Amino acid sequence: MKLSSEEIEILRIIEENHKISVESIALMVESSEEQVRKTLKKLEDEKIIMSYPTLIDWSKVEGQENVIAMIDVKVTPKRGVGFDEVAKRIARFPEVSSLYLMSGAYDLSITIEGKSMNQIATFVSEKLSTIDNVISTTTHFMLKKYKHDGVLFTSGDDQDRRMVVSP
Repeated sequence: MKLSSEEIEILRIIEENHKISVESIALMVESSEEQVRKTLKKLEDEKIIMSYPTLIDWSKVEGQENVIAMIDVKVTPKRGVGFDEVAKRIARFPEVSSLYLMSGAYDLSITIEGKSMNQIATFVSEKLSTIDNVISTTTHFMLKKYKHDGVLFTSGDDQDRRMVVSP
């Protein structure tokens, strides 16, 4: 879909700060609030604006910590549909938070969340690896999050306070 320069500018503004008011957007693009509301509605209806994210550091909320794993998957593509059919099947699992077709050694990259490593292992062994056309999987567990969607999770004053020991 071809967008006007004003529509593109609005997209860039809300991509940077999704909580910005319609009034502020209107001032920034030199338009009326009503026109900005119409533009946002149009972009939402056309599924150009997919969602408005809230980024929460769950590691700071006691009892709500999740284990996050990134899984590389090798797949045999199906004639006529390629990787799309198996990707759609994998995307339906509620554990899957993201799924990408990749270039390189693996075909699909999946991010999943679970309450424990065991829960993720069960997902991989009982659900993911049993799908037709899945050849192999490699699971990587996230140990610490430093930056996500452009947001730093550590402050600049987090210095390594370990004593330096050298031979």
